[in-house]
Amino acid sequence: MKRTLALGGIAAGLLASAVVAAPAHAADEIPAVNLANTNFAAKQVAAFWFGEARANLINATPYNVETTLPTKHVSTGGASADSKAGVVGSSGDQKPSTATLKNVNLPKTTGKVFFIGGDGKPHWCSATSVQSGYKNLVATAGHCVYDTATNKETLDKWVFIPGYYQGKTPWGIYVGKTAYTHYDYDVYEDGDRDYAFVTVYNGVQVTDVAVDHVKNWVDNRRFETKAEAEKARKDLELKTTGWAGDIVPVVDYGTVVRNRHDESKREYVNLCQFAWAQGWGEQYQTLSNPSQQDIEALAAKLDQTRGGTTDFKVSPGTGVTVTRISHDEFNGAKWHDDKVGVSEDLKTFYFAYNNGWYKVTLWVNYDVDYKLRGHIVDIALKDVGSLGANVGGQGLAYNQKIGTGIFVFGYPSGSHPDGNYAFTGKTLKWAYGKTFKAAAPAMKAEELVGIKSSFTGEGSIGSSWLYRYSNTKRLGYLNGVTIAVSDTDGNKRIDTSVSPYFDGETLAVYQYAAKFASGKIV
Repeated sequence: MKRTLALGGIAAGLLASAVVAAPAHAADEIPAVNLANTNFAAKQVAAFWFGEARANLINATPYNVETTLPTKHVSTGGASADSKAGVVGSSGDQKPSTATLKNVNLPKTTGKVFFIGGDGKPHWCSATSVQSGYKNLVATAGHCVYDTATNKETLDKWVFIPGYYQGKTPWGIYVGKTAYTHYDYDVYEDGDRDYAFVTVYNGVQVTDVAVDHVKNWVDNRRFETKAEAEKARKDLELKTTGWAGDIVPVVDYGTVVRNRHDESKREYVNLCQFAWAQGWGEQYQTLSNPSQQDIEALAAKLDQTRGGTTDFKVSPGTGVTVTRISHDEFNGAKWHDDKVGVSEDLKTFYFAYNNGWYKVTLWVNYDVDYKLRGHIVDIALKDVGSLGANVGGQGLAYNQKIGTGIFVFGYPSGSHPDGNYAFTGKTLKWAYGKTFKAAAPAMKAEELVGIKSSFTGEGSIGSSWLYRYSNTKRLGYLNGVTIAVSDTDGNKRIDTSVSPYFDGETLAVYQYAAKFASGKIV
């Protein structure tokens, strides 16, 4: 699935030596996608998550796109170094970790990225802060930035919140500015390159919130077309820091539409409404006093099979639907004799004909207008500084040998295949193990690394894999991000997490992303 723009990437044919010696290519070879390219746009994104008492944050669910691989579909792969192993320093120098720790101090750098998925609903993945000169870089799985589900460019309203817990943002919200990934993932969705580095603006916290009804900003206006309503919404977005709500269709009962289309609605009505829609005109009078010949002509058109329906247009935009029914349904009419009946709401009429029973419903095709419904949110924000200044940043390790001990930190959620919910996704969890070669053809991935872990897929996508993690400094070197999980032995329990192998090309993407400043929102 090819996109028209790249989030940022590296040409697939880089020589290993060139990657290490000169990882950054010319800017025109590494296109980038802006997530929020102006301070005002970023402020609106922050307002979306802070508004409505942070309801969007609290109601967000774990991202469940491309999370779990089919049973036994993770096999031995061919991941290998493309040059000499190396590390990029974190915000603290690390000593080799030990796997014998009984208590693990969790990193401050880890948190959740929140965004709007292709389904239009708020979701989250795991992510981590990584070290850069501007202290503004986040790493996560590529499909926690790209919208691979609907083939759009990127996921909307993207933010990172380190230390997030049940609506709390202890170090603020960091709005994504620009995202970068490997060329092969951007163009081909190559699972071997399913990672992304995102620059974020300085963090913000709320100092004041003012909420008003949208209708007060548009004079409770009705818009004739959805396009007009969308324009009004955009105008509001340019005037305020955010709004929470919808464009809702509203039936205009005063306007009858001749032909059905996307901005009209057929409604079944009672006799009085039907008569009004006719204007008590000539056609309605003719229908009210049909001749025997008229009746026979109409009867000849009836679908007389059980449940069969026949539509008759009466006048432009109005008509009746006749449906053959059972005798029991005929007898269910509020008032009836052996030949005719009527419902209590005067919307359905019944008659017997030719040893069968029928009901008649009256319909009118009305025009549909649109209204803006919801709240305007005007939020005052304060700057809390750069991401790295507040929580630090992990280093980056690349071309490490297979079999290396790794700590994995993330927010697993969802159930095992057997239905057991081992994790809630509310608190940060850790796992430890040694990497092994892996492949997952279902993700177009032949050069992955795996680790034994019971982390379930929802929520753990984007989890950070840290090499040489220091329990005292809570820092290490990012050496992978979880992109999927699997039950490799078929016992209906997740037992493996997989990540792209971080090599010299990963280093190149990281180093290019780390070159750019983000600045402040306020």
